Amino acid sequence: MKRMSVVLAVLVAFSLLGCASGGGGGAQAAAGEPPFLVDLSTMTLYSVTNNPDALGAPIGNYVKNQEPMTRNWEDMMLVFPADMPDVTGYSRVTVLVQYYNADDQPIAAADSMGMASMIYDTAQNWRADSGGNTIFKTFNVGGASGTLARPRGERFNARANPGALLLQRNSGSPAAYIEVTAIAFHNDRYEP
Repeated sequence: MKRMSVVLAVLVAFSLLGCASGGGGGAQAAAGEPPFLVDLSTMTLYSVTNNPDALGAPIGNYVKNQEPMTRNWEDMMLVFPADMPDVTGYSRVTVLVQYYNADDQPIAAADSMGMASMIYDTAQNWRADSGGNTIFKTFNVGGASGTLARPRGERFNARANPGALLLQRNSGSPAAYIEVTAIAFHNDRYEP
């Protein structure tokens, strides 16, 4: 009985001190804090070159690729604004997307259409699955088995604000265009 009391006292102390808390690496956002919605008009679309991977020229303040994707694994890079408020206290992120075919007509999202990576620095390796520069990499964006576009979203545990969101058309995907319709950092759920 005494041992159980000691264990409970330690757990209570940890929870009061914040040692047992989860979430981001910075200022902890309160559980009830409303989601932070990124102003999509402040995002900048960049061209991406492959072999070697490099960030190309800025295309403009778009959240949809301006030229159709025609190659397997073709990318688009959306760079977050440098003055975005600190989002490291949030523990989850939801990104909503709309796919379009080669005729620029909306098509239903499905598994194997696209994937996404959130990264810190566009000048470093953005292909890695985890660690270093990659905050997360997730598959089946918008599809039945994908998590990023669901209300709970993807786990987000960042040591600094993200620098960019890399979206990639999967091999054999009918998607020629990908449009981001919302990016929400939150602690529980985001439902527009």
